[in-house]
Amino acid sequence: MHPHDLPLHALNAVSTEPGFSTRAIHWGYNPAEHHGALVPPTYATSTFAFPDVAYGGRCFAGTEAGYFYSRIANPTLALLESRLASLEHGTAAVVFGSGMGAITATLWSMLQPGDEVLADITLYGCTHAFLHHGLSRFGVTVRSVDMTDARQVAQAMGPQTRVVYCETPANPNMRLVDIAAVAAVARAGGAKLVVDNTYCTPYLQQPLRLGADVVVHSMTKYLGGHGDLTAGAAVFADTELGQHVRLFGLKDMTGAVMSAPDAQLVMRGLKTLALRMDRHCQSAQTVAELLEGHSATAAVYYPGLKSFAQFELAQRQMRKPGGMIAFELHGGMEAGMRFMDALRLVTRAVSLGDAESLAQHPASMTHSTYTPEERAASGISDGLVRLSVGLEDIEDIVADVAQALQAAQRV
Repeated sequence: MHPHDLPLHALNAVSTEPGFSTRAIHWGYNPAEHHGALVPPTYATSTFAFPDVAYGGRCFAGTEAGYFYSRIANPTLALLESRLASLEHGTAAVVFGSGMGAITATLWSMLQPGDEVLADITLYGCTHAFLHHGLSRFGVTVRSVDMTDARQVAQAMGPQTRVVYCETPANPNMRLVDIAAVAAVARAGGAKLVVDNTYCTPYLQQPLRLGADVVVHSMTKYLGGHGDLTAGAAVFADTELGQHVRLFGLKDMTGAVMSAPDAQLVMRGLKTLALRMDRHCQSAQTVAELLEGHSATAAVYYPGLKSFAQFELAQRQMRKPGGMIAFELHGGMEAGMRFMDALRLVTRAVSLGDAESLAQHPASMTHSTYTPEERAASGISDGLVRLSVGLEDIEDIVADVAQALQAAQRV
């Protein structure tokens, strides 16, 4: 926590460490320094003028912390980065044009030919493709491990293991990873733990405080919260690694630059993040309980249910259970597709974390390119449905899900 990063008017209002929402709204910005503008200005510029040649030289050499080109740094993006670092309790952050931009730039910066990555068996489809079909083409070995058991991670660690990578909760089936336990294993083996925290956001879970080295986000989801942007972020426990990712992974390898207007939209979303997440969690709990008691469902995976296999772990490392639910329907592929087609309010769409409730059927949508064997190995059944519970009135969400469940049971 750096007090000088909060404006004076905000510091004067709190006597202890500022709370989550206070930092999400105020961190790093003082209206008095910007003509009294309550909302930070958007620097929609690609380049910056140098006062003299020497200044420009220092910027390119890295000895001057100035702005010279928006592919490397921009004041609007820098403000967002400082807020994200504060919310995740990191020392540095870098933002990107998408979540995959954050993941690829970060891992490109941490690996070289001959290195090894241990990845959890369940990952977002594009992350899986990048690791197993992308990095593996360039001399990096990628091995899948069931990271719900830290002992299996320890057994899989080798002398070339440099990165341990997981999502928790995992997309799409909600499996949890014990972050503290896996972080300890990675650290003992000389590797760094990278955790995708998209499902939880820093409001519900803070992996860096549990021992992780890097946290990545698709800010397209809950952090933006309104379905009107694509963006990503990486937050670091080590400032030097963050700077390396900025100057190598972002600047030279991917160029996955975030626009200043999109950064402004994410900062708008951060202002209401805690309020929105509380509502997402409250409504998701109600929907999960409906699903758990319905004859159409074979299993429900939601960290807020006592029947959830990792309920105790969820209670320990998550503030609340989140807004995402996965459930399996009796009847497999056909039942999953019938459920999806019957929805009237809930929108059939990929992505998650929007104000609108969204549903997707992985076997026929996001993971349709997987072979049945690959889906089974990742814990994705043909009847699995993923539900992102939105901000509509809960009575309306429940009514729509209930009638779609009835449709899924019809032959």
